[in-house]
Amino acid sequence: MDRSPSPAPVVAGDATLETAAATVAVVGMGYVGLPTAIALADAGHPIVALDTSAARLQSIRDGDVELLDAEHRALGAHLEAHGSGGRRFMLTDRPQDVATADVVIVCVPTPVDERRRPDLRPLRGACERIVAHARAGQTIVLTSTTSVGTTRSLVVEPLRRRGLVAGTDVFVAFAPERIDPGVRAHAQQETPRVVGGVTNECFLRAAAVLRHTCSAVHSVSSPEAAELCKLMENTFRATNIALSFEFAEAARHYGLDPIEAIDAARTKPYGFLAHYPSAGVGGHCIGVDPHYLLEPLRAEGLHMPVVTAALDQVAKRPDRFTQRVLRLVEAIEAPRVLVVGACYKPGVADLRESAALEIIRDLDRAGVHVDDHDPLAESFELEERLWMSVPASARDYDVAVLCMSHPGQDLDWLDEAPILLDATYRTRLGRQRELI
Repeated sequence: MDRSPSPAPVVAGDATLETAAATVAVVGMGYVGLPTAIALADAGHPIVALDTSAARLQSIRDGDVELLDAEHRALGAHLEAHGSGGRRFMLTDRPQDVATADVVIVCVPTPVDERRRPDLRPLRGACERIVAHARAGQTIVLTSTTSVGTTRSLVVEPLRRRGLVAGTDVFVAFAPERIDPGVRAHAQQETPRVVGGVTNECFLRAAAVLRHTCSAVHSVSSPEAAELCKLMENTFRATNIALSFEFAEAARHYGLDPIEAIDAARTKPYGFLAHYPSAGVGGHCIGVDPHYLLEPLRAEGLHMPVVTAALDQVAKRPDRFTQRVLRLVEAIEAPRVLVVGACYKPGVADLRESAALEIIRDLDRAGVHVDDHDPLAESFELEERLWMSVPASARDYDVAVLCMSHPGQDLDWLDEAPILLDATYRTRLGRQRELI
């Protein structure tokens, strides 16, 4: 079995807390929770892996999950050892099983609703179950990206009402995840982790376990500081991606290649961090998390105009491509459009918040015949309809929209497209290439 690197040092206080035998419950077996559980099992911790979806748990048993290759091998070994009576890696959908754990780590989704407002229902439900089954001596760590103050309002205060005081009876911290799905260079064990405890003892207990999941542990003064840190990271990304969208359109105005200009700018060794244009911001973080910063501040009368404008650009980006397609086909009777790349990210079979799905949906609503091609998304449901990936051919379409390509994917067949709208800005395919 592949072993994790040496555990990260705890950078404040006494790092010699004995945690090797601690049972860890990881709540939520998604793209964060499952790799976290594997890393902690690699370090020798018995694991209670909780998810309320029986289908997700079966997918884990079957190995049908998105993981790095080393994580896949480790997961198989842990499940096999558990089945043989060895070190425990127990998959469960029973919330009461968290009561058996010494440490509980919460890794559930924090999405937004159709109006881009934070939807805390998954996190609130998970915290209610954890609080209901909490016992004295437990360490509870939230990792889900959320608004400032959530750890205190959903965990610390409900525990207090149960008679369990954080820092004395139980130990509570916030440690935001920093997982970049599918990117080997950004494996979580190679990335520092920020931890904010309610008290220093809370920090120490959380860090003593989390050090097995990262390259270093960085202490901040409170859960609120750690919550703000994560919101700052992803708001920074969203704002700079929105800026790259505007520069792409400026480059097109001048007849220049935006990628060439960005690559030239990134040669500067300070003061510039490259972000590249695309069809939009997909996934579970960049286009979502900043709303957990903006919405509470807006409700309290504090406005952030720069961030608000950036998120407006992000939200409207897919429609820019939809409208360009509609203009390109407006003179064609019964036009046919092919969208290439339904997933939100290269190399990852994840459709959440995908810009391509917005483009497909809106073209379909406009009455255009639209198909999709993505080798990692053979089928998906959209608008109460099952969409199937079509073969790699642009021969029968009037326009092809290249939203994203996977590593090693052959795209030469797109050269037969009469018009290619290139949202990657990196190909020279199609008989006529169009950019936004």
